[in-house]
Amino acid sequence: MSAVRLLVAGDPNQYTGGYLYDARIARALSERGCVVENVGLAGRFPDADAVAARALEGALATCADGARVVIDGLALGALPDVLARHAHRLCVVALVHHPLADEWGISPALAERLRASERRALALVRHVIVTSPTTARHLAAAYDVDAVRISTVEPGVDRPPVTARPPNPVPRMLCVATLVLRKGHAVLVDALAQLRDVPWHCEFIGGERDPACARAVRAAIASRGLEGRIDWRGEVAPQHLSAAYGRADVFVLPSWYEGYGMAVTEALSHGLPVVTTTGGALAETLPAGAGFSVPPGDAVALAQALRRVLTDAASRERLSHEARAAARTLPTWDEAGQRFFDVLQRLRAPRVLRVEP
Repeated sequence: MSAVRLLVAGDPNQYTGGYLYDARIARALSERGCVVENVGLAGRFPDADAVAARALEGALATCADGARVVIDGLALGALPDVLARHAHRLCVVALVHHPLADEWGISPALAERLRASERRALALVRHVIVTSPTTARHLAAAYDVDAVRISTVEPGVDRPPVTARPPNPVPRMLCVATLVLRKGHAVLVDALAQLRDVPWHCEFIGGERDPACARAVRAAIASRGLEGRIDWRGEVAPQHLSAAYGRADVFVLPSWYEGYGMAVTEALSHGLPVVTTTGGALAETLPAGAGFSVPPGDAVALAQALRRVLTDAASRERLSHEARAAARTLPTWDEAGQRFFDVLQRLRAPRVLRVEP
């Protein structure tokens, strides 16, 4: 396998889980001698507009017959008609982090439209790569994708050196999540408001992709008088995230739904106890003994779990030990990249018969 074209929605250099996964996989493929062309598509996604359709058309039309093309699900699912014009001559692989219709906060009508279009798109591709067993089962059951056409390549982790440091005088929590409704920041603020009697400080890291959601979360923080206890950092480059994990005592991710939950495994690799939900793949991503999982949207249960971790230093130490042990069982990014490479390598290019005029 000599070359791959990777198509993503918008700027490929975004600091969110799906884009970071794509970038790390692209790097791993390059290290294996594959020429990777990472193409960002203009337009609106996932509710694709005409600009998005033209961008995908142009990116596929300029591929030679038989070329391997990996299309991130955010760019693929809403444009099956464009894909249909080229799927017969290209080796197209869908990379699905989670189905588009599972995004939280969209209207039922849009969810149904995205579900139908993604089902059509997935029927056209040669193979589907997903990032969790949860998503693999979901696509097989709800999107009519034959299980033999699905491969799971879970995200990798970096393994930072273990460094001893004294605990913070006031326990520090860290939440790394883009500001969109699905990530559950509003639920976290409700939970933190129930912990005014407990010493803590919380750091929010994540880009404000949904400005309305960000404004609502800021207003909720202010209305509960928590401005002095929550630091809002915005988007942080991956190379600076390690420092944020390093100064934290507890990691919290209150998402309604995740297709995997890369921030959780990143936290485990830094030895952080994790408090999260059972939304989507999170029920499987967090190993038993490394933290606590609560139902998504349950602020009372989330507050109770955080209280247990924040008020019991011995429990935090025990959970930290289990987190590091669990992290040692996770694949590295090099191993994830090899798995992705192997999947692409096994796929044969389609035979295209052209009749000369």
